[in-house]
Amino acid sequence: MSVRQLKENKITKDGRSWVFIQFNRGLDGKRHQYQSRAFFTQKEAEDAEKEYLNKYKDIEVNPHMTFKEAYTIYYEYQEDKIKDSTLKTYRDRIKYMGLLDDVELVNLNWDLYQKWRREMNKTGLCDRYKTDIQKFIKQVINFAEKQWDFNLRKFYNKLEPFKTPGAVKKEMKVYAPEEFYKFLSVIDDIRDKCLFKTLYYCGLRRSEARGLQWKHIDFETRRLHVCQQVLNPSATNNNSEWFISSPKTNSSNRYVPIPEHLINDLKELKSKMSKYSKFKQTWFVFGDDQPITYHHFYTSRDKYVKLSGVKHIRIHDFRHSATSTLLSGSMPITAISEFLGHADTNETLETYAHMLEKDYSNLANYFDSLEKDFDEKSSNVIDEKSN
Repeated sequence: MSVRQLKENKITKDGRSWVFIQFNRGLDGKRHQYQSRAFFTQKEAEDAEKEYLNKYKDIEVNPHMTFKEAYTIYYEYQEDKIKDSTLKTYRDRIKYMGLLDDVELVNLNWDLYQKWRREMNKTGLCDRYKTDIQKFIKQVINFAEKQWDFNLRKFYNKLEPFKTPGAVKKEMKVYAPEEFYKFLSVIDDIRDKCLFKTLYYCGLRRSEARGLQWKHIDFETRRLHVCQQVLNPSATNNNSEWFISSPKTNSSNRYVPIPEHLINDLKELKSKMSKYSKFKQTWFVFGDDQPITYHHFYTSRDKYVKLSGVKHIRIHDFRHSATSTLLSGSMPITAISEFLGHADTNETLETYAHMLEKDYSNLANYFDSLEKDFDEKSSNVIDEKSN
């Protein structure tokens, strides 16, 4: 037993004088002393020590490790194992962990979790994004259990997806073809024209469009290769702070067909850019030796929305508009999934289920049209026989 009585000058004002002492090996390999709070009696201190030993048993490192210490080590551990874009996601999620930072891992509990959820609900973020942020907590917990034998499963099992009661999922805003044509009609800059056409007709993500280089476009086969993306290490529009990363997922690495009218526009743009003496195939299609900034996407979109009078949509909604147009054209879902770079058709169906629902009511009309065609053909056969 390591229960002892404090010296007279250390006794608390209310007379508590008994504590217990424990030694633990920290992440630095050195022994660290832990002294409990003071108790009134030796029996209270002994009981507290037993509870402490049971709580922290089997933990191989400092049992008082905080959540912040754990996720800092987790981040450093992952630095040479995952993509820069994923590390950026971790940094973005860490911003929301403040309430948990100084909490010891073993003290994570239901009440604290509910308090954190209430704070997250004040952010105004959508349920899906809040749930994604919460995944970081799960990743850190799994890491702590695997590396240091913490037993945090009870807390882990309490984590549940965010779901606002009565929340109505926002419907995607998309441009129908006629709206997009109106948007295009006011663009007189060939680069911007190619940019928004590529977002719409090729379904590229913003980061994929930023990463597109001339060497990725095959003018003979009319295809572009999505094999990289350009991201910023932090929330900035500073063009000097960017890096090239592999695509979002393995399936995002894909070849996308290019409509002929867009190929012609891209040829015009390349002809214009190739007049620069330093032009290379490695120049970015929507930039030069530097990629286009995030800021340009927004300012140019806002400019053309105002001039054309069409509704305002997000940059990512140009990709959704492409999907909506293809679905309306009855393109096979397998082809659309490959076009978007989705892992499988389930991802496509889940993302665009609401668009497919709109076509559900047309099923009966389709069968009616088949019946009508059959009746007309039958009628023609009868008329021919009569003649």
